[in-house]
Amino acid sequence: MAKEAIILEQGMTTEKISRKRTVRRLAGYTKKHAGLLVFSFSMLLIATIADVLNPIIMKTFIDDHLMPRSFELNSILVLAILYFVLLVSSSLFNYIQLLFFQKIAVRIIHQIRIDTFSRVQKLGLAFFDRTAGGSLISRITNDTEAIKELYITVLSTFVQNIVMLTGIIIAMFYLNPKLALLYLIFLPLIFILIRTYQYFSSRVFHLARQKLSQLNTKLNESLQGMTIIQAMRQEKRFRESFGKTNNELYHATLKQVKINALLARSAVDIVYLLALALILGFFGIRSFESPIEIGVLYAFINYLERFFEPINMVMARIGQFQQAIVASERVFGLIDEDQLAPATIGDEQPKIEQGLIEFRNVTFSYDGKVDVLKNINFTANPGETVALVGHTGSGKSSISNLLMRFYPVVQGEILIDGVNLNYYQEDELRHRLGLVLQDAFLFSGDINHNIRLYNEEITDLEIKDAVRFVQADKFVERLPHKYSNPIGERGSTFSSGERQLLSFARTMALNPKILVLDEATANIDSETEEAIQLALRRMREGRTTIAIAHRLSTIFDADLILVLHKGQIVERGTHQELLKLKGRYYNMYNLQLKNG
Repeated sequence: MAKEAIILEQGMTTEKISRKRTVRRLAGYTKKHAGLLVFSFSMLLIATIADVLNPIIMKTFIDDHLMPRSFELNSILVLAILYFVLLVSSSLFNYIQLLFFQKIAVRIIHQIRIDTFSRVQKLGLAFFDRTAGGSLISRITNDTEAIKELYITVLSTFVQNIVMLTGIIIAMFYLNPKLALLYLIFLPLIFILIRTYQYFSSRVFHLARQKLSQLNTKLNESLQGMTIIQAMRQEKRFRESFGKTNNELYHATLKQVKINALLARSAVDIVYLLALALILGFFGIRSFESPIEIGVLYAFINYLERFFEPINMVMARIGQFQQAIVASERVFGLIDEDQLAPATIGDEQPKIEQGLIEFRNVTFSYDGKVDVLKNINFTANPGETVALVGHTGSGKSSISNLLMRFYPVVQGEILIDGVNLNYYQEDELRHRLGLVLQDAFLFSGDINHNIRLYNEEITDLEIKDAVRFVQADKFVERLPHKYSNPIGERGSTFSSGERQLLSFARTMALNPKILVLDEATANIDSETEEAIQLALRRMREGRTTIAIAHRLSTIFDADLILVLHKGQIVERGTHQELLKLKGRYYNMYNLQLKNG
């Protein structure tokens, strides 16, 4: 599983996005908030200037008043008030800029998550066939959270500290140009440190994000399959598999910690000590020649701490910046994923009136290499039931997937009422084609919500009629809250038959012209089997039905039965006609008859 996840990760569009393009796209999200950003940067600039000016106030006090013992009350009071005003201003404007930067960040992440989730909704099933669900969850949650940190802390920290460093350098040149010039020799060294840290941390962050994605995939798989895991006593194997991936994530994270400890702090501290030695040496040598200004010495040491503290903060934030960029590449890779669901061709808006279905020379492959359907030809006339039977992997579900336009038809064509399937609008197809799957999926909410699914055109009366039509009203009326009765996750509080009846009602509430039943009776329980069989008969009346059959007893009355084998139709006819052939259908029927 882990190996497959790595292949998927490497194959995503994510890795193809350049770093510069990613930064440009991140910057693009700030355009809508340009006015608020300018205001936030203004507050940040004011706060930084106030912070930089404070040491100069202290230098003036030391050199002009403390050392010469000139304690003129008015002048000292002015300096004290100015110092206090600058201190309060720095704190106040820092609070304002932080508040507004966070507002901008939350709004941007809100939009990125909407963009990402909206894109996921448009992707074709082929994409989900090859992409683990946990990986997608990781991109939409963990990765967008990492991007949020970019806007909240990294961006403001970079700007604030760049402004701070610029102000400190200007202040140093104001105090002592020669010494300030000596400081500049450390800038190339600091730049080399930053680039080195960026180079090594980037690789580690990629690995850590990949491992976190794999961990989410395993967690998602384990939670969804917990029943099977416990029933088959697979807890130990899953613990070991989860532990292995978790251990890999631990080692990747440990590498991050080591790089941070070595380059993000220790190396900068060494440069700081060298700079401190330079200051003390400079003033020590000058003290032999002439008196030194203690205020200037104090200001330079103060500025030295303020000079390297921003560098330490920038180095620390580079780690977050790297994580955010890696996370952005993964998120934008998902947004840029081009394997979309098949789209409508042309501007025409044909309507499905009769329900005539035609498959003409349809050949289909999921991977572009192995054909799962080969030259499929059949016609389902309005109101008829066409049943598809065959062993697992014969191509039955592929036919229904193509008819529902979940996958594009590349070879051959499918027509409804004589019109190519690709010319129908999405709304028309989804309204006129009703699908019932083998595994009935119910959403969290109540019964009304699960049948209506936010389609406000469906009234409460129509919901009750649909439930009554499929014989589900008997158990719904017995519930404490009836149609408002809450449903647990995936409908776990209902039996499989009850879930299936509710899925029937959901389909019938739309009153489809064509019905696609994908082994809808495969998992029903004996208690509701009679109700389901009656519901299916009523649902098929007056509708063109494509029924994938697991139990042959459910399709004896089908107008046409297609027997598939290895993607080909090998037999066709009614139940009695196929029995007379004594071929595959005959053998399948006898085998099921023998097994009861």
